[in-house]
Amino acid sequence: MIEIHPTAKLSHLADIEDSVRGSRIVVGAHSVIDSFVKVKPAGGSGDLVVGEHVVINAGCVLYTGNGIHIGNYVAIAANCTFAPVNHAYADRSRLIREQGFLPSKGGIVIEDDVWIGANCVLLDGAVLRRGCVVGAGSIVRGELLAYTVYAGQPLAAVGERR
Repeated sequence: MIEIHPTAKLSHLADIEDSVRGSRIVVGAHSVIDSFVKVKPAGGSGDLVVGEHVVINAGCVLYTGNGIHIGNYVAIAANCTFAPVNHAYADRSRLIREQGFLPSKGGIVIEDDVWIGANCVLLDGAVLRRGCVVGAGSIVRGELLAYTVYAGQPLAAVGERR
């Protein structure tokens, strides 16, 4: 089920696939989904919930997997990948693609007022607390504390740069 708020702006060049597993894809008020953003329900039955005043820039790919929850006033730069899912691979007698998926690590949670730089990858279990700044090219797989700047490792509290 896809629910786009009437005030949200969705590029005609974005590609949002509807789920066959019942996942909800929700885009909140005044949010912008840019050209060449791909939303693919794959790897689980989690929902994608995009809050209000969120901008997802060109070239981003979001797999719904175990769920993605994006708060309000979040800025996501170009070419980011959100992958809240993990393939099973332990059985060497079977192809990886036949082994299904591992249990969820909690999906991806992004709180309000977060900025994610270009070319970032967020993995299952990533939690970005309020006010985080994630530097371009970072890989996030755990929790980032509120108001921290992250570029592979925490650099400073956001309050120190303001």
